[in-house]
This record gives sequence, C-alpha cells and structure tokens, in this order.
Amino acid sequence: MDRMKREEMVAEFGEPGVQNARMVDLITVDKGSDAVVLVMIERRPWNASPQQFGQIEEKINRYLGYVLDGFLAGQYPQYEGKRVQLRLDCAEAPHGDAVRFVNAAGHAVRAQGLDFVVNVTAAQA
Repeated sequence: MDRMKREEMVAEFGEPGVQNARMVDLITVDKGSDAVVLVMIERRPWNASPQQFGQIEEKINRYLGYVLDGFLAGQYPQYEGKRVQLRLDCAEAPHGDAVRFVNAAGHAVRAQGLDFVVNVTAAQA
C-alpha cells in the first residue's frame, strides 16, 4: 500500500488533533516499555469548556473502540498482544476542572485495561 503524503491525508481526513475524532493522530512504540502508544494532540490551552472536554472524550472513546474492537491489531499485526497506552499530549498542564476531567478519563481508560498518560509538550503551531 502506498503511503499518503501529509497534504493528501489532511485533504482526506482533516488536521490531526482532538477536534478531529475521525483519525488517530499518531501511533508509536515506547522503546522503554515496548507499549504501543496512541497519541491525541491538544494544541489549545485548557479553557475547561464543555466543547473541549467533549472533543477529548469523543477522541478517547474512538481510540478505545479502535483498540478494543481489534482494529489496531488488524491494521498492525505486529502490535497484537502488546500493552497499549493512550497518551494525551497537551500544550500546557491541566488545571482547574481540566485536572478532574483528565483524572476521570484516566480512570475510565484504565478500567478497560489500557494505560493513560497526560504529556505536557511545548505549544505546537
């Protein structure tokens, strides 16, 4: 299968990020733990809005379905049987209501047998 260029991917599926639940933003493997990491990218500051939390919740649910319904292993057989981590990359550390939200999200993800990590990154353009 030919690999899509980034421009083709964006034209077909839209920009990656939590606002776009139709796509997985990034799949990688953590070299230290050998876990498969599905990354969600949140470029916006935390504003604790229902819209922002709803978009992240929808993205998490889509990622859970992708893993638990077997699509990850079907598309990437080399990942079958590996530990899976959902990682939320944020431009800033959660604060206020966002802390409660990500804690609840982490609890829900871990209840499904997956890991959940919040990773604060530098703001991305």
